[in-house]
Amino acid sequence: MEQLKTIGRELALSSQVGWGSSKEFLDLVKAIGEAKSKAEEERIIIADIELLRKKIGEPDVPRRKMKEYIIRLVYVEMLGHDASFGYIHAVKMTHDDSLLLKRTGYLATTLFLNEDHSLIILIINTIQKDLRSDNYLVCCAALTAVCRLINEETIPAVLPQIVDLLSHQKEAVRKKAVMALDRFYQRSPSLVSHLIPEIRQKLCDRDPSVMSAALCALFDMITAESEPFKNLTGSLVSILKQVVEHRLPKLYDYHRTPAPFIQIKLLKILALLGSGDKHTSENMYNVLGQILTKGDPSTNIGNAILYECVSTLSAIYPNQKLLQHAAELTAKFLKSENHNSKYMGIDALGRLIKINPECAEDHQLAVIDCLEDPDDTLKRKTLDLLYKMTKSSNVDVIVDRMIGYMRTISDAHYKTDISSRIIELAERYAPSNHWFIQTMNQVFEFAGDLVPAKVAHDLMRLIAEGAGGEDEDADNQLRSSAVESYLQVLGEPKLPSVLLQVICWVLGEYGTADGSHSADYIIGKLCDVAEAHPGDNTVKGYAITAITKICAFEKGAGRKVGLTSECRSLIEELSTSHSTNLQQRAYELQALLGLNDETVATVMPMDASCEDIEVDKSLAFLNAFVKSALEKGARPYLSESERLSIGGITTLASSNNQNDLSHSLRFEAYERPQLPVPSLSSFQPTVVREFEDQRTTNNNLRATYAGHSTSMTDTQLVNTEAASLRLDGIQKKWGRPTYNNTPASSTSSADRGRSAAGNSPAEFSKDEPVESSLKSAVESRYVTSRKQRPEISEEKQKLAASLFGGTFPKSQSSSRSSGSTGKVSKSSHSRSQAPHIGANEQSAQMRSANSSTSIDKGHEKSLPVSQNLATPDLLDLGDGDSAGPSSDPFKQLEGLLEVPSTAMPSKPVIPQQVPDLLSLYESTPSSGSPSINLIG
Repeated sequence: MEQLKTIGRELALSSQVGWGSSKEFLDLVKAIGEAKSKAEEERIIIADIELLRKKIGEPDVPRRKMKEYIIRLVYVEMLGHDASFGYIHAVKMTHDDSLLLKRTGYLATTLFLNEDHSLIILIINTIQKDLRSDNYLVCCAALTAVCRLINEETIPAVLPQIVDLLSHQKEAVRKKAVMALDRFYQRSPSLVSHLIPEIRQKLCDRDPSVMSAALCALFDMITAESEPFKNLTGSLVSILKQVVEHRLPKLYDYHRTPAPFIQIKLLKILALLGSGDKHTSENMYNVLGQILTKGDPSTNIGNAILYECVSTLSAIYPNQKLLQHAAELTAKFLKSENHNSKYMGIDALGRLIKINPECAEDHQLAVIDCLEDPDDTLKRKTLDLLYKMTKSSNVDVIVDRMIGYMRTISDAHYKTDISSRIIELAERYAPSNHWFIQTMNQVFEFAGDLVPAKVAHDLMRLIAEGAGGEDEDADNQLRSSAVESYLQVLGEPKLPSVLLQVICWVLGEYGTADGSHSADYIIGKLCDVAEAHPGDNTVKGYAITAITKICAFEKGAGRKVGLTSECRSLIEELSTSHSTNLQQRAYELQALLGLNDETVATVMPMDASCEDIEVDKSLAFLNAFVKSALEKGARPYLSESERLSIGGITTLASSNNQNDLSHSLRFEAYERPQLPVPSLSSFQPTVVREFEDQRTTNNNLRATYAGHSTSMTDTQLVNTEAASLRLDGIQKKWGRPTYNNTPASSTSSADRGRSAAGNSPAEFSKDEPVESSLKSAVESRYVTSRKQRPEISEEKQKLAASLFGGTFPKSQSSSRSSGSTGKVSKSSHSRSQAPHIGANEQSAQMRSANSSTSIDKGHEKSLPVSQNLATPDLLDLGDGDSAGPSSDPFKQLEGLLEVPSTAMPSKPVIPQQVPDLLSLYESTPSSGSPSINLIG
């Protein structure tokens, strides 16, 4: 009590001097209030921001002055300007020991920061300390900040302290602790699910404010799942009964109504618990009847409780006696002169007709009065009620009212909503197809492009399919009436694009079907539509397609087609259009006019828009072509299973499937790295052996290398130079100048091309051509694979069901599903080749790229000095003139990797004695050095 008196004296003293604010701050508020323009207000605020930025950064600012600066920053933020430079000072103020300054800091922090702000981490420790404070006002300030600033990640840091505060001696602290737990449940239900029993216990708290806070938390939990809380029905009914009987202190009364907000919250919870549960609902009937009897309809808060009671009765298991009482109360609402009461009556009537649709018949005049009321909000609510009351007997009247209202509104959002409802009602309860077409035309005309394109397609399908029966005369009459109505609509000055698309399609399909209109007349109308909308390529595309159909129908019937000059100019214009779609349509029309009548009748038959397209997936019509191609020597097609069965050759699709299976987590140890050494021996073993025999006839060095290569596995000697590192012509950044100082060997472009293509040395023999042997071997084994595309079927979504579908009969579909066309997926072939190169070949090629010496036919010359000397270290950035032995860095790297024993020679190879193998394949000798051409 003493603390409250102290705070009261401080507040009273502050109020005498403007809440402790200086004259400068009061003048600022006054200047902003008297500003005559937005620009003047901006200048005042910007000037004050610069002043605050300067003063707030000064050292040793008095605490009372800092409090005023923080309040002025709040004022700046409220006016839409940035005050982020002062956020840290608001956070610092929460650490102050003064209660007034601490609460000011918490207030500013909750207004400045959001739960994801980076400064939140600085306030967590302060909140934890304040939650353990002996001063309950400090605890309340911290709990208020917790509800605004704590996010899902920081909830565990303060949750234990808040749970302890549930048993605090002060009711205000217990109430705010329950509110904090409710906030945590909204953010992350899993973090506080174990605390639901503690929240349920707070329903029995001795203070009504704590109980009301627990009701709010339970309402969120019951909304998510009501079944675990069914056993609370008795307790909640008992609490509601005590509230209605004025058992609570008069402090909770509002306009002589006992705790109205607690009553409303309890009624909402009971509506959730009693929905579809007869046993639970029976426990509520007595207290609900008591509320209907004792309710005070003379005040707004009394009407609010009565309306919530009617909503609860319409949600739980129905009781006829109570429903009759609710209907009488709804009639009183509708007859009231207050618009708020009428609005509640319309909404309550919409809830009651879900249970008993006949109750609306007694209030037809009242509903019509609300529909003609000038209050736009009440009129919209009445239209929502009419939407729920619609059935086959009154659909034409209600839809006509809704279309009339749609003409008067300009709000695009609400116009879209009401047009969708009209379309739904017309599709569900249309008395005839003719009425449906006329209604859709009006919706297209007044709603325009807000109508979804699917609605236009459904309308076209309905006109094409007709009534859905066997009566062709009725279908033809429907189409003729549609043509006549659309020809009249074309006289309107401004039509939406979606309606023009429907008009063009209908005129193209059925414009000349009944013979009442000539082809020239319909074509002239379509040309006018295309010329009137030069910027709408979609409408122009529909128009040129409709003209194509009319010309095709005329030619198919054996009548001569004569295009007017207007039509020809349109075709020429579209032939040069920037849109390739329009160009194609124009060219198709020109090509169609050049065909004979029989072909045109086959290509575009009359009234075949809804016929199913038959697709021959076996492509039997290509048998003659395939047979002719095979006779001329073409290779037959192999299926994927046949390709997989050929000699272990895998297709690209199968390899991708194997890779997909290997993407799962593996927990075994990684294998030791090995050098990949591919070879063409699997393709041409005889050629490789021939090459090995040829190499063994050379000197000892060549024989040694041959022995090394013959021990290699079948995955060697493919694409040696393409996969190797080429250093010739590369500017040297590291190392001594002696590194790679020998000119590169002059290898012909033809040789390099063969090496890059993966040719083995055996291909350079005289007996076999270079390109033909390897190419034929590879192409005969690798067969391309094609990956089939999955079939894509178009499924049309059903129109949105009624918001209260249980009240009315199910939707009667007025259209048949059109046939679906299958697509033959194409397969694509691709050759797969995975050349690899061995480590020894890499080092040999590196040395051959830096060597210019060739091998003589009778003997072998000694290697150059640059190869005999060890290669310097690449990372040695010392003086280039320093002498000393050097080593090959690539050979050193080779020693770090384990090579299989089958791929290693029996004796280690000395780096200085490895021959220059690429010189064997050189066709052009180096200058000053004789060489042997192995090709001959």
